[in-house]
Amino acid sequence: MAAEVLAGAGVQVDVYDAMPSVGRKFLLAGKGGLNLTHSEAPEAFAGRYGARRDVIASMLREFGATELRTWARGLGVETFVGSSARVFPIDLKAAPLLRAWLHRLRGLGVRFHQRHRCIGWAADETSEGRHALAFDSPHGSVTVQADVVLLALGGASWSRLGSDGAWVPWLTAHGADVAALRPSNCGFDVARADAAGLTQAGWSEHLRSRHAGAPVKNVALRCTGPDGREFEQAGEFVITEGGVEGSLIYAASATLRDALAAQGQAQAFIDLLPARSAEWVLRELMHPRGSRSLATHLKSRLGIDGVKAALLHELTPREVMADARQLATFIKSLPLHVSAPRPIDEAISSAGGVRFEALDDGLMIKALPGVFCAGEMLDWEAPTGGYLLTACFASGVRAARGVLGLVAQTPVAH
Repeated sequence: MAAEVLAGAGVQVDVYDAMPSVGRKFLLAGKGGLNLTHSEAPEAFAGRYGARRDVIASMLREFGATELRTWARGLGVETFVGSSARVFPIDLKAAPLLRAWLHRLRGLGVRFHQRHRCIGWAADETSEGRHALAFDSPHGSVTVQADVVLLALGGASWSRLGSDGAWVPWLTAHGADVAALRPSNCGFDVARADAAGLTQAGWSEHLRSRHAGAPVKNVALRCTGPDGREFEQAGEFVITEGGVEGSLIYAASATLRDALAAQGQAQAFIDLLPARSAEWVLRELMHPRGSRSLATHLKSRLGIDGVKAALLHELTPREVMADARQLATFIKSLPLHVSAPRPIDEAISSAGGVRFEALDDGLMIKALPGVFCAGEMLDWEAPTGGYLLTACFASGVRAARGVLGLVAQTPVAH
């Protein structure tokens, strides 16, 4: 996106990409249907960026969801709003959009250099105000000099697609202030109490063997961050071999991750029947069950069976299962202890990166004049739902305009 803005303004742009082809992560984002952006109101949209709400909101005012949909239309790709209010291309695919985009960029004179992995500054670093970057390429070590550098090196998730966080040490060595990269939109390992009350890592063999990979649907989850902010949302998640993942867990991941970091532990509470009141649940549990088993009673009166019933048994002490009043409380607020986020390379995205306080309004690193940053390598995070891609696009536009502003102030051989 930065290349498009710059080339459209007449700047000669060379794009260096570590991968064999352009847009690998973009294509991955479209694997299940390319969720480009979201249709919710701007105020709610901006609220998805947490502590970085204000700075991201300022970028979205320049290039937000509406502008992104218009841009896609200009490439011949119409979009629609799905039932979840998320926005997708009509054909749900990323490849046609990427092909049209690359065709436009090449028409603007943008030159692409594949299999060029940036490894930092070249030995001479700068020459007469120009920046020298070193690349590993199929032809060996390559040094490239440029008047202005715009880095979009990603975070540290999906390293096989190029974003491995390897840029952090060589950028911090030159004065950039970088917040530690952490997993975002990630799964978690869990801890539970066994029959003796001792804390055990992961699920019991019974739950793991029977239900790993199963979705837990129509539930709600709430948790509290170290700053006291409450998260509460309905949705679904998935039982994994040793923990939990899926859309509802991803949405809560920043809250749970930060609680773990600050307090050494984190707890979420699952409402197994969010559409039912606590009074209704207790009334159904108190209904005489005669000779029927508790499992049959839960299934026939409350509709709790399968993975939901297994999860209830897994996380509820035996004495609670035998007490209808306590059991009703657990059904509406089942405690889930998470012990650690899954490794960052498994995460959908990452938090942390170059702090905005280290950048000027045009996303230039104050300690490195002429070096700009964009995308996920900046210190922000957002849930899935189109918010990640939209902010990446917006940051590319902002950084490109920052470059143009610098070029206008100081004429260079561009």
